[in-house]
Formats: sequence, structure tokens, C-alpha cells
Amino acid sequence: MDKPAAPATADGWEPKIVAFFCNWCTYLAADLAGTSRMKYAPNTRVIRVMCSGRVDPQFVLEALAHGADGVLIGGCHPGDCHYQSGNYKALRRFRLLKRMLLAFGIEDERVRLEWISAAEADKLRDVVNEMVAQVKALGPARLGTPPEDWAVGLEEEADEEVEGVTV
Repeated sequence: MDKPAAPATADGWEPKIVAFFCNWCTYLAADLAGTSRMKYAPNTRVIRVMCSGRVDPQFVLEALAHGADGVLIGGCHPGDCHYQSGNYKALRRFRLLKRMLLAFGIEDERVRLEWISAAEADKLRDVVNEMVAQVKALGPARLGTPPEDWAVGLEEEADEEVEGVTV
């Protein structure tokens, strides 16, 4: 039975998830889920890439820095890559990315890599729903550019700390 889309939190916040989907498998699974009228959370914005191996860790960091609360990377199962070893490259990059996220203090639950073939629309639905629930539990990422007036308070604090000190 299909799960309905997750309701908004009390303050109306819904997580924004950027999804990088492989053209040959995961993107086709999303297409199949749509044509099969499967219900899943509408929180993802899909970016089709030719191969999951083309997803640079910088893309993920940029998505998080520009307001995404989570990032989902979907690719072909190991051994089934259209480009032979692209998904192995994706896995290596993903492991590196996880270490980078840890160093930056970003919860690693915000980024996920899944192998989803073109025939696994139900798996795609489940993964998206799980990820939305997981990111919703974490709350907003708050990693983007701070508001324009954020530096005003910092300047005042810095002035207070250096009062009486001559340079």
C-alpha cells in the first residue's frame, strides 16, 4: 500500500532534498513510479545525471550550501552500470564525501547513496519517503548563506572584545 506524503511540521517546514539520479536506472525508476501513480513525498528535486559516477562531492556541498536539507544520490546496482564502473566511482566519492561532511560538522544522515534499478519504482518510493522522514527528524540544515545583517552583531561583539587594547 502506498504511503501518503508526509505532513508538514507545526511551523510548516518541509525538508528540501536534491536528488542526483542516474539517467539509466534511478531516473527511470522515478519515471516508472510516476507512471504507476505511486505516492511518495514531493520533497525531492531531481537532477538527472548521465551516471552516478559523475556526481562530484562539490555538487553535494553546493546543494547543501544553497538551501537543501538533504541530498540523495541514486545509481545503478554495482555490476549493472551503463558505463561499466561509474557506480564504483560514485561509491568512492561518496565515502570521501562522508568524511568531508564529518569534518564540517554536517550530519551524515543528510546525504544518502542508493542503488536503484529502472524496475525498482517501489524501492525508489520507499527510499524517498525514508529520507524525507529522516531529514525532517534532523530539522533544517541551516548551512546556507546567513542573512545580510548577521555580520552586524559580530562586529559589535568584536569591538567589545578589543576595547582598551591598542594595536
